Amino acid sequence: MNPRISEVAIAEDYRLRLIFTNGEQGIYDCSYLLNFGVFKELGDINYFKQVRVLDGTVVWPHEQDICPDTLYLESIRL
Repeated sequence: MNPRISEVAIAEDYRLRLIFTNGEQGIYDCSYLLNFGVFKELGDINYFKQVRVLDGTVVWPHEQDICPDTLYLESIRL
């Protein structure tokens, strides 16, 4: 099983700075999601900034989330 998210912060250009439960850090680019179904709402930067960690992944107030395995496997390590 891949590590889960322990902390999230906003980076520029719709990117998330992630800290994983194993201590690794990464950047995940969410920009490709902005025109996709339920994620369109993330295009509002003020809404995007409301991201938080819940149950090992990132979530937004209207229940958008991203699979923690995707976040780990597709993020760029720092």
